[in-house]
Amino acid sequence: MARSSTPKRPTRDEFELEELGNQLVEAKEDGDERALSIWGMADKVRGRITALDSRTRLVHVENEGIISKIPFLDIMKVSYE
Repeated sequence: MARSSTPKRPTRDEFELEELGNQLVEAKEDGDERALSIWGMADKVRGRITALDSRTRLVHVENEGIISKIPFLDIMKVSYE
């Protein structure tokens, strides 16, 4: 049986995920631009959080009119950078 060569996403406890969720809700309510560190991506995603879709677990980030949909579990950190 072949093993997957891609590294697994780091596991985080419930407290860390809740804190991340709170930061995302605050960023959406503020309407300020934020930088998101995404697992598996070298560059940060910058933009305004326009929607938090609980059904699909996607975070919608708008930057210069382009909306990126990022899986919640792939977001490692939210910052003001």
